[in-house]
Amino acid sequence: MSSNFRTHLLSLSLLVGVAVPWAATAQAPISNVGSGSIEDRVTSLERISNAHSQLLTQLQQQLSDTQRDMDTLRGQIQENQYQLSQLGDRQKQIFNQLDSLSQGSAGAASTGAAAATGDAAGSSATTPDAGAAQAPASTGDVNSDYNAAVSLALEKKQYDEAIAAFQSFVKKYPDSTYQPNANYWLGQLYYNKGKKDDAAYYFAVVVKNYPKSPKSSDAMFKVGVIMQEKGQADKAKAVFAQVVKQYPNTDAAKQAQKRLSAK
Repeated sequence: MSSNFRTHLLSLSLLVGVAVPWAATAQAPISNVGSGSIEDRVTSLERISNAHSQLLTQLQQQLSDTQRDMDTLRGQIQENQYQLSQLGDRQKQIFNQLDSLSQGSAGAASTGAAAATGDAAGSSATTPDAGAAQAPASTGDVNSDYNAAVSLALEKKQYDEAIAAFQSFVKKYPDSTYQPNANYWLGQLYYNKGKKDDAAYYFAVVVKNYPKSPKSSDAMFKVGVIMQEKGQADKAKAVFAQVVKQYPNTDAAKQAQKRLSAK
């Protein structure tokens, strides 16, 4: 037997060791390699080598498929993150527009000021009426109906219709996460119309019912502003002090402090 042939045979023999875990799938079992003619043994080794190669190819394909699935999932995660970012930007835009509409800060809640906000609501024991304006037909979708009400206030400037739309919204979707915003919108819209008692009613609803809303500090501040404008100076100061104490380092607290410091 020539040196090259022995080298080739040695290489094939080493390959047998690599293929041991998959030998059961090979067409010729390893136990038969040592018997028969040289040609038969070489043929058996070739079969084992081919089976090994096929298994490696399958594993590589599985790895490729797994990588593709991971890339797909990564793309979906990135898309979801982008959509959440867009929603956050939209929410900030609405808050900024609401702030400009009110010429002050937007707002929401605090249970500690419940008594003061009750006083601010004055004689408004029941929900104020929207007047003759009719709310747009409900779509049955909470997001669509809320955005439609916001659009009436910000884009179309149809304030009476917006009031009707928000009133309809707070009744139809009592468990919506938009409830504090919708009630604050109603407070601000009524305030802009000069109906301070009605405005105070809705600001009070935000303060009493949604104390953990991100807009709580400003809603309480607006209650103090209404009290001050109605000549209830002592009550207004008490509310401003509560804003400073309960919501330090907020814009509402800064505005409240200015009111407290003013002569």
